[in-house]
Amino acid sequence: MSDVTIPGGRIRSFVERIENIDTELAELNEQKKEVFSEAKGEGFDVKILKEIIKLRKQDQDERDERESLLDLYMRAMETAPPEKTAKAA
Repeated sequence: MSDVTIPGGRIRSFVERIENIDTELAELNEQKKEVFSEAKGEGFDVKILKEIIKLRKQDQDERDERESLLDLYMRAMETAPPEKTAKAA
């Protein structure tokens, strides 16, 4: 047998803390769903609310770059002539 001791109490402490955090996360996710449901019930578009949340997480430079690229791509598509699609054989 090995003389190495494994601190079981310390391991249990970590595991229980992680389990508690998982429980808290599940509760928070449930609360988040309830808020989205409430907003939907009041006529708000949940997809748009999620997009706003996503944008607010970005810093201003990142947001500006994304909007510039989106605008550039949209203008490129609008000005490009339609491509002829190849027919399947």
